[in-house]
Amino acid sequence: MMKKNQLCYLMFVILMAVLGIAGCATTGIYSVNMGYDAGNAVVPSYLKPDQKALQSIIGVAEFTDTRKIDDPLVIGRVIEKNGMRVLVLPKNTRPANAVAQGVRQYLRKAEYNVSGVGKRWDLREETIPPATTGKILIGGAIEEMEINCRRGFPTNAYTTKMRLTIYLADTVNKKILHRATVVATTSQDHVSFSEDRMGYQADIALGDAIEKLFEKREMAEKIREALRR
Repeated sequence: MMKKNQLCYLMFVILMAVLGIAGCATTGIYSVNMGYDAGNAVVPSYLKPDQKALQSIIGVAEFTDTRKIDDPLVIGRVIEKNGMRVLVLPKNTRPANAVAQGVRQYLRKAEYNVSGVGKRWDLREETIPPATTGKILIGGAIEEMEINCRRGFPTNAYTTKMRLTIYLADTVNKKILHRATVVATTSQDHVSFSEDRMGYQADIALGDAIEKLFEKREMAEKIREALRR
């Protein structure tokens, strides 16, 4: 039994040493996939469309990125074991489009008729795009998006924070009907480090933020009222 315990301990030490050596290698940049899959979302009953609402199409505009940063492609940082800060960028899509696509997916899950993601709207009443096939337009702002990891031993600390504001606009009367802000965060400590794990944390935070936005009763009521007109 003693030899078996010693062997297990030796294997653990070797594994940690390998992970530590691997952690010393520093890349110039990290890139992560980020998106939201609404397949498992539980849509509240008060958000579901009635028959009249189904006769209209909801427009979704690409979100506006209002973060105070030099490069809007930067979505976070990895702090290496030596203290170096390495930028994190999205792999396949821009943050503003990823959020808008997530909003679109959620509304489709709620069984609304939703257009494809349109051009960016700057969230001012005077620039609300004219109505085409729908009465309302949903846009919004990314106010904060941080997908970070602090690498360490024996675990790596993953933290994510998103702050989004959503705008509901009447495209016929050129009026902003409602806006709401939510904050979503995640955190996890894990022995391994990977871009996939960072992306997974980003997906969770994005999904949480989108679901929180539409779970607000006032937002649901404003959507239903606008589509009944």
